[in-house]
Amino acid sequence: MSKESRWIPLIAVVLLVCLGAVCVIGVLGGTTFLGQLTGTEEVTSLEGGARSSESGAVPKAETREAVETPEETSATPIPPSADGQVLVVPGGDPPTLDPHLSGDATSAEYVVEIFSGLITFDRDLNIVPDLAESWEISDDGTVYTFNLRDDAVFHNGKPVRAQDFKWSIERACDFRTRSITADTYLGDVIGCRDKLRGNADEVEGVQVIDDHTLEITIDQPRVYFLSKLTYPTAYVLDQENVERGGRTWTDKPNGTGPFKLAEFRFGELISLERNEDYYREPKPQLERIDFVLTGGSRMVMYEQGELDMTPVGLNDIERVTDPTNPLSEELNSIESMGIFYIGLNNNQPPFDDVNVRQAFNHALDRQRIIDVVYKETVPVAWGIVPPTMPGYENPDLMPLEYDPEKALELIAESKYGDVSEFPDITFHVLGAGGATGRIIEAIIASYEENLGVQIDVQQTDWATFLSDLNRPDNPNQMWGGEAGWIADYPDPHPHDFLDILFRCDSAQNHTGYCNPEVDELLDQAGGEYDSEKREALYRQVEQIVIDEAAWVPLFFGVDDWLIKPYVKDAYLPPMVIPKYQYYSVER
Repeated sequence: MSKESRWIPLIAVVLLVCLGAVCVIGVLGGTTFLGQLTGTEEVTSLEGGARSSESGAVPKAETREAVETPEETSATPIPPSADGQVLVVPGGDPPTLDPHLSGDATSAEYVVEIFSGLITFDRDLNIVPDLAESWEISDDGTVYTFNLRDDAVFHNGKPVRAQDFKWSIERACDFRTRSITADTYLGDVIGCRDKLRGNADEVEGVQVIDDHTLEITIDQPRVYFLSKLTYPTAYVLDQENVERGGRTWTDKPNGTGPFKLAEFRFGELISLERNEDYYREPKPQLERIDFVLTGGSRMVMYEQGELDMTPVGLNDIERVTDPTNPLSEELNSIESMGIFYIGLNNNQPPFDDVNVRQAFNHALDRQRIIDVVYKETVPVAWGIVPPTMPGYENPDLMPLEYDPEKALELIAESKYGDVSEFPDITFHVLGAGGATGRIIEAIIASYEENLGVQIDVQQTDWATFLSDLNRPDNPNQMWGGEAGWIADYPDPHPHDFLDILFRCDSAQNHTGYCNPEVDELLDQAGGEYDSEKREALYRQVEQIVIDEAAWVPLFFGVDDWLIKPYVKDAYLPPMVIPKYQYYSVER
């Protein structure tokens, strides 16, 4: 749902979703972290896709840092309904609720519940029918024919027809919509990129056969195309709702998802109510979900019974993992499909020199920093692809390990020769002018100690952070640390990380990294239906990207949540997908 899949800023923990999209997660696309959820503490984001991520830069946020916020701003708890099927959880203000504009995990967290598309993922992350009840793929792998459900309707009861999908894809691919994710997730559809560039009036590859039959043609066989259609950019919208509502149509969206937007008070509350006409199993049991957007200590609110679930911040992780503490029985942990990293702009000095980028990898004592700051609760990332990615392993990956002497040698071999010849370096991070997070402080100190480099820190709010990353001329020199990318989809293998984030012309490639050899390998992998051969190609790509140091990988995401015992079937996915239709409350 940027990566940076759906990017996400999650406060205190990654709320994957994406939240995190790619973006990043996330997302931008993969969402960059990939969303912005407020936790008890500090913001850490994943893009992604939407769900991600950045998208993948869009961010989703995954934060374990702790910065207490004023408790007096806490919202007045909303009393449960008669049947008790009300869930109260912490949330974040979404940059957008428009599926075609969503590229971060925070936005995706709501978008995937309000809207839907042709296909989706089930709890086991298998692709399953959504608004399409079935589909066929041509022998040459380029034509997809989707058969829509007869019983699918928008929230207002209007039937969903193939023409609605045609119009929605046309809108997403229209350059006037300014979607940051359409090129990444719909660009394979014949005519989409032409329309994005203003060279066509229609997306030729989308054809309406009849009211319940939609045909989509892509430019060449791509193993991952169905997975891309699970991203919000491919969701269906009600044309009348969008056009009548104008710029504020998302205030009253007429979606198709398991929940409807009932109320949105910026900075205070987002309330979703059950869609009684939802077409797919399982039907939602919750009558309402209230996302509390105000500040205050989430842990205090949880312990006082004002929240039914909350992410656990770094300041509380040791307390809640203590087996003598009753809260330990309410702790649920899951490894996300998200990664946090430092982005290096390969087009800006001094990171336009591969030797400098490699030096910044070798000079950072990641293992010590992550173990100390995160109290050994998250795994250090030496590669790009999360270990939770189904069907992918890279046991022979050779990382750029901690070696400060090697780092200094690389600086000397670079075109700069010495750090004194570096331009000023600015590290762009999430924040609003307060104290920087402990992970950022540790990174800065490590580079100063091992390289003799002084780095300035510039804090940026979440919306501006995402906007800058998504610019074609990304102005950031160095960024991230508390932001990352979360998967938009888990299959096939790591396409959502390696292809979307490192292909030369990818809109989610915020670093400007470009290697024609990598693009060639990615082309081969995208059309390879043999899973073992495809995995081998992606392993080669991951090693090259690590060798050429497009990033400084930091750690893979872990989500820790406290969940009240009366919340049943509390599904915590490793990325941002629809989940609340599985939940119920038995008070």
